[in-house]
Amino acid sequence: MNERIKIFVGHFGSGKSEIAINEVISAANRGLCPTLVDLDVIKPYFRCRLVRETLADKGVQLIAPEGDRFWADLPIILPEIKGAIQDSTRLVCLDSGGDDTGARVLGSFSEVLTESGYEMDLVVNMKRPFTDGLDSLTAMVDRIRGAARLTITGIVSNTHLMDDTTPEVIHKGYLEAEKLSAKLHIPLRYVVAHKDMAETLDPTDFTCPIRPIERYILPPFARTPEGRRPIRGVI
Repeated sequence: MNERIKIFVGHFGSGKSEIAINEVISAANRGLCPTLVDLDVIKPYFRCRLVRETLADKGVQLIAPEGDRFWADLPIILPEIKGAIQDSTRLVCLDSGGDDTGARVLGSFSEVLTESGYEMDLVVNMKRPFTDGLDSLTAMVDRIRGAARLTITGIVSNTHLMDDTTPEVIHKGYLEAEKLSAKLHIPLRYVVAHKDMAETLDPTDFTCPIRPIERYILPPFARTPEGRRPIRGVI
């Protein structure tokens, strides 16, 4: 394993991008110089590139299409991504698109990622459609692994209902993630909760760490022209 390279995969809307953003900002706050690679060619309204200015202010380098290619759905930045992966001095986080469709882009880098070493976490939200049972989740894992040609090394529990999230929702999602972890023999790394909600959780109810996160990506209907109005919730 190589903690220098982190990859987040999962179902559509599982919260991969938000977790990836928090991951690199946390690294920047520790004095590191992380790079975030936006590989999401699936959901144009929930991409890491939407918070480019925030990332830059925090000291995070973002690799994503720029200018008139901002909304591009083609992997037009492959050489730059490969260079970041191969640079042993850089901490790199890759945010994949949803499900196996988004994970296919990762397949373009499977060889160089395998050579460099990586950690790839599956983000699961048990309240999302089609990921509310072990059978459907196992099938999704098989599809993602096949498309990416990479191994999933960890599971992240990110069960929530946006503003309707309760501690009970998070804990029930965690219990299901534990079952998935046991079935697939993949470790459950941590449970995600918005920082306000995390303060209400009892750590003794969980066998893994609770990771508080901020919310940076706003849905289109919640954005001001500047795109920065904060709203409460978990994603």
